[in-house]
Amino acid sequence: MTINTKQRKELTDLVQLLRSIRGRHTELVTVMIPSDTNIFPVIRQLEAERSTAENIKSKQTRTAVIDSIESIIRELKNYKQTPKNGLALFAGNVSEKEGNQDIKLWAIEPPKPLRVRTYRCDQVFVVEPLQEMLDVDEVYGLVVMDRKEATMGVLEGKQIKVLRHLTSNVPGKYKTGGQSAARFERIRDGMAKDFYKRIAENMKELFFDMPKLKGILIGGPIPTKEDFLKEGELVTKLKNLIIAIKDIGETDEHGLEILVESSEKEISQQEMVLEKNLLTRFFEMLGKNKEKTVYGYEKTKHALKRGAVELLLVSMKVPKEQVEELEPLAIASGTEMIIISMDNQDGEQFFNLTKGIGGILRYQLE
Repeated sequence: MTINTKQRKELTDLVQLLRSIRGRHTELVTVMIPSDTNIFPVIRQLEAERSTAENIKSKQTRTAVIDSIESIIRELKNYKQTPKNGLALFAGNVSEKEGNQDIKLWAIEPPKPLRVRTYRCDQVFVVEPLQEMLDVDEVYGLVVMDRKEATMGVLEGKQIKVLRHLTSNVPGKYKTGGQSAARFERIRDGMAKDFYKRIAENMKELFFDMPKLKGILIGGPIPTKEDFLKEGELVTKLKNLIIAIKDIGETDEHGLEILVESSEKEISQQEMVLEKNLLTRFFEMLGKNKEKTVYGYEKTKHALKRGAVELLLVSMKVPKEQVEELEPLAIASGTEMIIISMDNQDGEQFFNLTKGIGGILRYQLE
């Protein structure tokens, strides 16, 4: 199950918030209920834990733990059954003043099914199961190559990471004719085959046991990439994972970017491609038909209130309070809202230009 960018932002914000909270003692309570768990035995367990907490010697800690458990029990009694993805609940004293009490409760149904059942009182909240949900679901291996060099990387979410760069000793073409030229060409071909085998060996080392590898994209000039696939002795498992072979002239990091862009159809549901398409649409509209666009917090908010926004784009860097104010307006007007990451140049350009908020309009505003 893949989480969308909006879910990722919300979960990231929550995890960061919970991680920032520190209890003075073991007074922060975490309860996690897996998706297939009966909620009522959990409530009975917490009631027993509340009784046990009566034995805590420190009055301040005892009060904080009991009040936190009771707030979680009250919340659970609002449910007839555990939600589809389970429940994660966090409660504790977040007051920064010694001796004061300010019990806060967070209860969420996570975007992916919870697999662990947890009850813990500690000085920190247990957020690792939620953090794991933020890990990338799909990874694509990337290879651009010719006879001279090869660059290998991965596309993870919206990030392209370079993993390895190889160079060969294959000399340039022999310019004169005759038997010497033919012999020289055979030597070049042999050296090229050796280089192809090196590429294949490095691909095996990098990709063979890579978790979440969904496919491999290969790029290079004609006919080099075809020669590589024919003569490089690439293992069958990796050959079967190749989903696109593209004509690419560059074999460095920029070549990896071109490879991803040219493989748009093959990875059309991948987050980076979807996001790039939306931003391209916004930038093109901004240049050709500016009246059908809006950007900036106040102007976009006004357009949302008028029901004029068809597509709302919001950067992950936008303050949470602004997102919380814009989202209900988008829902009320049937506006699609997309959260834009900061993992690539397009996201950075969008933020720098719009301060992180922009949209495409259904109609021109006066």
